[in-house]
Amino acid sequence: MHVMRIEWRLLEAGFCTHPEVMVMRGGAWRPQQFPALVAVLRHPHHGRVLFDTGYSEHFLQATRALPESLYRSVTPVNFSNDRAVRSQLGVNANAVKHVILSHFHGDHVGGLHDFPQARVHCSHAGWNDVRARTRLDALRLGLLPQLLPVDFAARVSFFESCTERALPASLLPFERGFDVFGDGSVFAVALPGHAAGHFGICFRDTQERLVFLIGDAAWSSDALESNRPPPAFVSGWLGDTRAYRDTLARLHELRRRSPEVCLVPAHCRRWRAETTQ
Repeated sequence: MHVMRIEWRLLEAGFCTHPEVMVMRGGAWRPQQFPALVAVLRHPHHGRVLFDTGYSEHFLQATRALPESLYRSVTPVNFSNDRAVRSQLGVNANAVKHVILSHFHGDHVGGLHDFPQARVHCSHAGWNDVRARTRLDALRLGLLPQLLPVDFAARVSFFESCTERALPASLLPFERGFDVFGDGSVFAVALPGHAAGHFGICFRDTQERLVFLIGDAAWSSDALESNRPPPAFVSGWLGDTRAYRDTLARLHELRRRSPEVCLVPAHCRRWRAETTQ
C-alpha cells in the first residue's frame, strides 16, 4: 500500500489554567497554562481534516450557568472568538469534511458545531459512554453532551468498524491501529486510561516523519519523557489509573526506542510554540 504524506500544523484554540501538580506527579503547585491544541491535516484525498476542535463560543455558552459552570471553576478557560479553529483556518468551515476526535471531553469537542459538513470519526466505546450518562454524571467527568450536534449519530464513523492493521515497527510497543480512511494514511491507535474510548492518531508527514498525536495520554512532553503520570485520584476520577499509567509507560518506551517519532500531547506548552510558525 502506497504511504501518503500529509501536511499538518497546530492551532491553539484557547487554553485553561490548572496547577501542574494535578496533571504530572511532582509538578508545580502554581497555575500553569495548558493550550487546547488542534491539529489541521491536509490530506491528499480528503482535504482538511481536524484532530479535535478545542474550545469555542459553544463551550462558553454550554458552561455559562450551573451546574455546567463548575467545569470552568475547576479549570478556568481563556478563549476569544478569534482563537476558534474556524477563525484560524483561512478557509470556510464547510471545507472541513472530516473531524477525528481523541475523546469526548469538552475541550476536545467544543468546536464541533462549527463544522456542520464534517464526518466525525471517534470511538464507539467513547460515544456509548457519553450516551449512557446523566447530565450530572457526564459533567463530573468533563463531558458536555450539548456540545455534540443534534445530527451527530447520522454523521459518525467509528474507529472500531475500520480495518485493523499492523503499525510501523518504529511505533513499538504500539502494534495495531485502525485504518481511518481505508487507505493506510491515518491510523487511530487506542490509548486507554484517560477517558472512555480515548485514541490518538498517527500518520507520516511531508518531511517523512511519523507523527503520533496522543491527545490526553500525557498532558505535556515533560510528563511523557519522565514517565510522570497525574496523581492517582485525578486519573481515577476521570478514567482508569492502571490503564493510564500503562499507556504513559508505553509512550515513554516509544520515546526511548524511536526518538525520531513526533509525539504530540494535546495540551503541551512546548508544542504550543509550533502554533506561531
